[in-house]
Amino acid sequence: MSSPTSTVVTELLAIPEVVDTLGLLYHTTKQLNDIIDKEMSGRPPFQCKVLNIGDERLEFYSRDALEYLVFAPERHYTSHEHTSHLYNEMYMCNWWWTVQTILESCQPGATVIPLIVSSDKTQLTLFRGKTAYPIYMTIGNILKDIQRKPSCQAQLLIGYIPTTKLEGVTNKATRRCALANLFHTCMHTVLGPISSYGETGVAMMSSDGIWHQCHPIFAIFVGNYPEQALVTCTYNGRCPKCCVTPGQLGEYQTFPCLVQNTMLDTYLLANGNVPTFQQACREAGLKPVYHPLWESLPLADIFLSITPDILHQMLQGINARCRAMPPNHKTLLFTKGITTLSRVTGHEHKKMCCILLGLIVDLVVPGGQDSSCIVKAVCTLLDFFYLAQYQCHTSDTIQQLQECLSIFHNNKAVFVDLGIREHFNIPKFHSLTHYTSSIKLFGTTDNYNTEQSEHLHIDFTKDAYHATNHKDEYPQMTRWLECCEKIQQHTVFINQRQQNQQQQPQFQKPVGPPHTFTQSIKIAKTPSIKAASFDNLARMYAALCKYAADMLIPFCAVPVFHHVKFTESESGNTEVVDTVHVQPEQKDLHGLNLTNWYADCQIAQVRVVFQIPNRVINQVSLLLDTMPPTYLAYVEWFSPLPSAPDPKHLMYRVTRSTQNGHRVHLIPQFGPVAPQEWSSFTVLDQCQTFYINLFTDRNSYLTLCR
Repeated sequence: MSSPTSTVVTELLAIPEVVDTLGLLYHTTKQLNDIIDKEMSGRPPFQCKVLNIGDERLEFYSRDALEYLVFAPERHYTSHEHTSHLYNEMYMCNWWWTVQTILESCQPGATVIPLIVSSDKTQLTLFRGKTAYPIYMTIGNILKDIQRKPSCQAQLLIGYIPTTKLEGVTNKATRRCALANLFHTCMHTVLGPISSYGETGVAMMSSDGIWHQCHPIFAIFVGNYPEQALVTCTYNGRCPKCCVTPGQLGEYQTFPCLVQNTMLDTYLLANGNVPTFQQACREAGLKPVYHPLWESLPLADIFLSITPDILHQMLQGINARCRAMPPNHKTLLFTKGITTLSRVTGHEHKKMCCILLGLIVDLVVPGGQDSSCIVKAVCTLLDFFYLAQYQCHTSDTIQQLQECLSIFHNNKAVFVDLGIREHFNIPKFHSLTHYTSSIKLFGTTDNYNTEQSEHLHIDFTKDAYHATNHKDEYPQMTRWLECCEKIQQHTVFINQRQQNQQQQPQFQKPVGPPHTFTQSIKIAKTPSIKAASFDNLARMYAALCKYAADMLIPFCAVPVFHHVKFTESESGNTEVVDTVHVQPEQKDLHGLNLTNWYADCQIAQVRVVFQIPNRVINQVSLLLDTMPPTYLAYVEWFSPLPSAPDPKHLMYRVTRSTQNGHRVHLIPQFGPVAPQEWSSFTVLDQCQTFYINLFTDRNSYLTLCR
């Protein structure tokens, strides 16, 4: 059989009466492609601009950024007294309010369109080293829940920056300068139309048919540290936001912010004497870039536009204990430890944070030193990490964020004393001091997280590359993307016509403080074991039988399930999944049971999830005088939670015991040395005392810690 290529489709359409029966307007795939290219509306087409650097000829593909833009800032508070400010979506925060005030003074009725631009180099091939440098854009008027879903198409690919290495330029300093100028030249081309409309505005119609005088303003640049240094023209090893010196990056204090207008005075010398310009740049601590991209952007401040990057700043930068961590749906099992890992991904760094405190809480510090400073430093840094991820902040939570960072700095000297680090003069570490100001300006960190651009690489870059013949790929990639966008828009149009209804605008509900989620159960249709006898339940799953022995039960076996899933719906449309892992009882090397039962508890280990057979469900309901639940569980309980957590690390300690509650992740109390016989799948039976993990996910942190 032939693969479904364009030729095969043409051959299918050539079969007599196929075209007439289906009512098609085309007879070949070429005719279909012509219809898509010429008659279907789509996003702005890509245009190619040729750039010449020395003897190298480069092609830069971009599209007009003004054709896709959608309206007023608001102040939200937690009470009628207006004492605590809410920070969530971008329109609730200070930057939009400030820019709106400036525009209203000269352009009454102006509508601000905050532009959020991101760029991140990505790998196209694993072995040949091909890379792409896409530029994405979205607007702050779109709610963040929509922005971070690639399927909603709220992000627009506006260009591919050439990824040349300029090997023809032999001088390394000249090559670095040329690459920086190439980046800014390309960004000038993409953002050039904004400079003419940012102050005067451009008339645009929203989806409800109302015309607005829109002012596109460059608001946020999303990128990791190398991109931040590149776009601000600062040197590596320096902060792209403030005037801190390299030797003071590890200090917890506030430094004056870099001011764009002052820096522009330096770049005005670019058209004059070159040595004078380069000397002025050195004195200002800037790279000698010929006209940076932000010099002509109205009402923009590139140094304010640099925002925190959770993915690269906090997630990237013991083995026996890792192997003995019990499984949990929201944690990752490092069965070989973490010190042997190479090329660690951001996802793996994130999962390390979930178990980090549990790995060090009982470690013996060399030289007999007190471990409380290490535990305190790690605990407060994890607090900072989870607080920074809140999807809604108040003035109080921002104050807690600052306090966590202050406590860490008060305890960080222990890492220097132990020889773990020589200093903390790291730009990414210093960037933590700018989190609170960025949240107040632009909203919570999920408004500008680089994880969004990482997800976009798949749709806009990798899939587009795989659709080419891998030779002269950028013209093919841009045309393929244009075709896909037209088909997607036409599909939406067809679906609307078929449903014979217009999409109604969705009004955003008032945003409240952080809260827990509503949950529903989800379980497989087919059980893991179709019929487990009561004897096997008692033997394999440690299920008690003395209560069942005195009851007349009209069946002797039940279907058993090893996984139970829970969907947790937030206030928006986002859904996350939690899972209960059901484990049979484990025995030690001598075949002895490793399970004890105590009284009164709140934490439980699920042993069996089962279902009463349908054929006897009515008989059981008569015995109980009520209809039993669809699914039942046998659990082993732990002791009640103590009245207060351990003051050193703020985790609750529980022991095995004999009430249904929230699903949690338990960390074994390892002691000074983790027993070698403990493994991930036996530790819940072999260990008697556990800590409740506060850092499994944001929901656990909100529930247990705050």
